[in-house]
Amino acid sequence: MSAPVESQADSPPALSIWRAIWGSLRGAQQDYTSAPLPRAIILLAVPMALELLMESTFGLVDIYFVGKLGPAAVATVGLTGSLIILVFGAAIGLSIAATAVVSRRIGEGDEEGAGLSAVQAILAGVGFSVLVSIPGALFASQMLTLMGGAPEVVAGSGYTAVLFGTSSVIFLIFLNNAIFRGAGDAALAMRALWLANALNMILDPCLIFGWGPFPEMGLVGAAWATTIGRGVGVAFQFWVLVSGNRRVKLGREQLRYDPETMRRILRIALTGTIQFTVGTAAWLGIMRIVAIFGETTLAGYTIAIRLIHFAILPAWGMSGAAATLVGQNLGAGHPERAERAVWLTGAYNCGVLALMGLIFWVGAPPMTAFFSDDPGVVATGVEALRILSLGYVFYAWSMSFSQGFNGAGDSDTPTYINFGVSWVLQIPLAYVLARPLEMGPRGAYIASLIAGVAWALIGGLLFRRGKWKSRRV
Repeated sequence: MSAPVESQADSPPALSIWRAIWGSLRGAQQDYTSAPLPRAIILLAVPMALELLMESTFGLVDIYFVGKLGPAAVATVGLTGSLIILVFGAAIGLSIAATAVVSRRIGEGDEEGAGLSAVQAILAGVGFSVLVSIPGALFASQMLTLMGGAPEVVAGSGYTAVLFGTSSVIFLIFLNNAIFRGAGDAALAMRALWLANALNMILDPCLIFGWGPFPEMGLVGAAWATTIGRGVGVAFQFWVLVSGNRRVKLGREQLRYDPETMRRILRIALTGTIQFTVGTAAWLGIMRIVAIFGETTLAGYTIAIRLIHFAILPAWGMSGAAATLVGQNLGAGHPERAERAVWLTGAYNCGVLALMGLIFWVGAPPMTAFFSDDPGVVATGVEALRILSLGYVFYAWSMSFSQGFNGAGDSDTPTYINFGVSWVLQIPLAYVLARPLEMGPRGAYIASLIAGVAWALIGGLLFRRGKWKSRRV
């Protein structure tokens, strides 16, 4: 699997790189269909990576404070996170569609069409969130039981009920940030998430432990801290969208239902949702297999996964640059430039994750021990971190290829890959290694590593074929 040869323009001087980083943080406007690709990638990737770095930091802060409540509370957060990510596959699918369609319209120079597309995505997101909120809030304890949670884990179902019942803020913060990224305004998405998660970090200990004038709410307080923080972030997003001074504007002309645009959004969102749900359901299956080995093992794995997200989510942010560049350059009629953008993004991503993998391998014991003083929890977390970190360089390429397909509106291809890799390979292999071959949870970790390698190889071969370049959005 070899990438196209890069030109000298793909290797800017160090001074230009630092200028580009500063410009990305300031939210500098840029034509991503003509700027040098390294500069374009940096302008998009830095704020996207920082945006999702804050999201992963938020998860670690949650686990840090919740960890003071004991392993059962940590396990409740872990199972709830698995469930909520699975259910919110619709939000991810709509976000994929929003980025693809908005970026294509921006590349075509149709800013009014980009705003109209944004409105349709928001309308769909609100509708889906209503469908999720009510049953999620009512059946929180049953869902935790179904996931194999012990009685003391299910006792924390109030946390689960709050997060599901207020799902609209999660849908909207995903969607609005996807709209910003598709338009190339990645710095705005970064600021919205920073605001939301900074508030969550402040409110977490206040509402969990009853600091100052706040009530002591325990585990449920962590859910309310999340909801309030993200709600404020959503309010900021809408303020920007209606202010009318960015690429995507929600004026009176765009505030209407458009059946044709909605159809395009939902078509991409459907396979995008399936794509994400298939992959996430496999992760849920791994979590279920790990849960067989007890509360301590599950708590250790939960901590490891949160630490892994700390590395993987910023890398997803960098990969998000590929989605925007592919969409805008296809819209402008530059398919070869779109392809080169994905290869370059993958190479940069590979370097970043290789470094993170090394850090996690060496630093796994103190990192895990920071979140728990239970020896069993720490041992499980260290083992999971070290095995999974071996696949980071492959994850870097699979993320870049996946985002490249999605940015082109070809959400079908990564959906098929996810199904084959996750359900034909990963889950059966994880069960066989963990149970019949008696490798325990280690078998599940090894199966996840093998699946990540397979995705990168298959995705690279299909991306080279180039059928995504002719996808109409």
